[in-house]
Parts: sequence; C-alpha cells; structure tokens
Amino acid sequence: MAKIDKVVLKETKYIALWVIIFSLIMEAVFLIINKWDYTVLLGNLLSATVGVLNFFLMGLGVQKAVMQEEKEAKQTMKVSNLMRTFLLFVAAVIGVTVSVFNNWAVIIPLFFPRVAILLRPLFDKRKDENKNAE
Repeated sequence: MAKIDKVVLKETKYIALWVIIFSLIMEAVFLIINKWDYTVLLGNLLSATVGVLNFFLMGLGVQKAVMQEEKEAKQTMKVSNLMRTFLLFVAAVIGVTVSVFNNWAVIIPLFFPRVAILLRPLFDKRKDENKNAE
C-alpha cells in the first residue's frame, strides 16, 4: 500500500472538523426542539463517520489516479466513485431501516462534507487576505 499523501490527510482533517461542528449543531437543534434521544446520536455517528470515510477514500483514489496514465486514471476514478456511492447508499439504507437510528440524523450528516467543501473558498480567501495585509 502506498503512503498516504499529506494533502489527503490535511483535507480529510478539515472535512472531519466541519462534520463534527455541523454534527454538534444538529444535535443542539434536536435538543432545542425536544426531539433528541440516543437514536439521533447513533444516526449522526453513523453518517458522519461514513461521510468522512467517503471523503478520505476519494482522496486516496485521486492520489492513486494522479500517478497513472489518463485512461487508467479515469477508470480508477470511475471505480472509486462507484464504490464510494455504494458505501453511502448502504449506510443510508442501514440507517433508515434499522430502528436504532433516527432517519433525519442519518440523512442530514451525509451532506455535511459537501457543505464543508463549499465553505472552503471562504476560508482560503481570508488566509490570502491576511497574508496580503502583512
């Protein structure tokens, strides 16, 4: 197995941090609306873990693909995407069908990595502004 690139680890940590922040906010909302129970926590843990794992596996797939020829790289990314989508699907099905998971707490965290990715340019822009100000 190849060594995991530092960028993959750094970006996965960024995603994991935001997933934790969003998860805490979601848990708080469930508490505020008086709908919190252990199934919310379990659903959140399931989906948050799978969401971060999905991002990490994507990073590994990209890391592998950049070392390959174009045709082989496309195939690697296609297989990676298929397997990761299947992972998300299985997690969602398990989360919705098994009664120890709250359905909303399973579905909502699957979107947390996407939101974190969308927020990334805001923080990169601030870093650039801070460097220019110095």
